[in-house]
Amino acid sequence: MTTIPMVETALQKLVDAGQLAGAVTLAWRDGKAQISCAGWRDIETSLPMERDTIFRIASMTKPITSVAALMLVDEGRIALTDSVDRYAPEFSRMRVLRSPNGPLDETDPAERPITFEDLLTHRAGFTYADFHRGPIAQAYRDALGGEIDSDVPHDEWIARLAQLPLIGQPGSAMDYGRSTDLLGLLIARIEGAPLGEVLKRRIFDPLGMEDTGFLVPAEKRDRRAATYGFDEEGRLIKRVTRSGVFVSERPEDMAYESGGAGLWSTIDDYLKFARLFLGDGMVDGVRLLRPETLAAMMTNQLTDSQPANPGWLGLKPGRGFGLGVSVVLEPDKADFMRRGSTGTVSWPGAFGGWWHADPSQGSVLIFLAHNMVDLAQMAKGIGLGVWEAVDDFQTRASASQP
Repeated sequence: MTTIPMVETALQKLVDAGQLAGAVTLAWRDGKAQISCAGWRDIETSLPMERDTIFRIASMTKPITSVAALMLVDEGRIALTDSVDRYAPEFSRMRVLRSPNGPLDETDPAERPITFEDLLTHRAGFTYADFHRGPIAQAYRDALGGEIDSDVPHDEWIARLAQLPLIGQPGSAMDYGRSTDLLGLLIARIEGAPLGEVLKRRIFDPLGMEDTGFLVPAEKRDRRAATYGFDEEGRLIKRVTRSGVFVSERPEDMAYESGGAGLWSTIDDYLKFARLFLGDGMVDGVRLLRPETLAAMMTNQLTDSQPANPGWLGLKPGRGFGLGVSVVLEPDKADFMRRGSTGTVSWPGAFGGWWHADPSQGSVLIFLAHNMVDLAQMAKGIGLGVWEAVDDFQTRASASQP
């Protein structure tokens, strides 16, 4: 196994400084991989990070769910222009807040139905509770449960989401939020099977992703990365609760599966998925998407008049959004999410994960960690070391391709 020069050293400095529990990185090109591991998957039991460590990948789940939806499009089961109320009539009479942080009873009718394309591009008008200070934030928490694991059953979750007002008119702006969770539950409803079973049959088994799923089997749990975050003084601590974004392990009897953030995976499993974006929808002879469907997925779908909310998504200038993935438009607009050649696709995860696939270079970069930082802590500068590590990794990997 080869490593990228100085990546492990740089990661270890952050580990020693208490800014990172540990991380695993991968750079792949032309069938050759460079792997770096540093720190601990469990500090208290002195278990090191290893190549086969299993991470909860948070929003890196979203591109996988999006591919599953586009497979249904390829099969003629759904169309991007289909209204979601065709499959979930709960959404047939949506209301829209006049102000995203305004009173919940100050609304107007939705001007048009929500479509599958709206869900794939986050232009449906859904959001996350943590992005708001107004009444809609608590309404989301009360109605939907946790942002990754929820005790609310699937059909009731769909009904409760439909009862909440949208924060923008469908199609008007990219409001990052629960769109992909709804997309996953609609896939399950259309297929007549739990989302995890659908993803396993359609994506994980065909690609050989043996360690990816919504649950980690008992025999593999010693390979899981433990859940770490920070206290209010910025000290690294182990997370032991299941509230909000800081989720360690879902109960085995929980029915809800988050197509937006719920999967566990390894760096080699995610490589198998990411390589889909280097070709024409095929990996090692296994076709998941038609070439034209993959091309549409990797093409910016946002217009100049459609801002991305919240603003820190920073999609413009330099980066757009396709059907479930970020797309580099201007490589010279430098930050780690905009690097790579024009057409490079990527998306991060809130637990410290990130990946990109650069079709022009034929390369994939992946960074996995379990450092969980909430928005309030980020605003105070707490826990930002993991994103510094991602930036440093991409810089060094780009200079030393395998």
